[in-house]
Amino acid sequence: MLQVIGAFEKLKYMVECTSKSNGNKEILPIFLDVEPDDVKLKTNLYRKTLSKCQKSEAKSWEKALIEVGKIKGWNLNKDESQVDLIQSVIEAVLDKLNDIYKNVTEHLVGVDDRVEAIIKILDVESDSVKFLAIHGMGGVGKTTLAKVIFNQLSSRFQGCNFLSDVRESSEQHGLVHLQKQLLSEFHDSRFVDKIKEVDDGINMIKRVLHNKKISHCS
Repeated sequence: MLQVIGAFEKLKYMVECTSKSNGNKEILPIFLDVEPDDVKLKTNLYRKTLSKCQKSEAKSWEKALIEVGKIKGWNLNKDESQVDLIQSVIEAVLDKLNDIYKNVTEHLVGVDDRVEAIIKILDVESDSVKFLAIHGMGGVGKTTLAKVIFNQLSSRFQGCNFLSDVRESSEQHGLVHLQKQLLSEFHDSRFVDKIKEVDDGINMIKRVLHNKKISHCS
């Protein structure tokens, strides 16, 4: 019973972290030797254990179980084989990571030392705000260098955003468009779409990103 309760508590923590992540974290459930209906508490598999726990704790665990049970995942009982399931999970995770990580040319030469030096300057463990400009002639690899650094550091932040071609985008679409692009990674699109003027965007950026540890490249 203690092992099951420990699993309930971990699941509750995962749900709480996901709900506070503004969409930057996601739960991908694998139903191993259980059915989604068991997790949704439509059967007695977990209800018997929950009935023996304190009401306040059981309530929070029930909520977490039901929420995860609603998420479409993988069911080992029904999938053709464990090998197929593992391959499916890997593909799904890589697909989601590709939405965050930036594609760079493989086997880059001469960037490791530059990346290490820039990461050292950024001092990501610090609580201070850092601005770093990478400058040089066109075609020397500034954007590629920024992408490599972004990929290495993004997991250390609550949220990340990479805006490319900022000058061209601002000239063609205006600053409000850029503000919406920036905020789209951290805030509900229903509120972001309400930005009509630059001042609106500035105020929302201050409100949404205040006290958050974020990484932004442009």
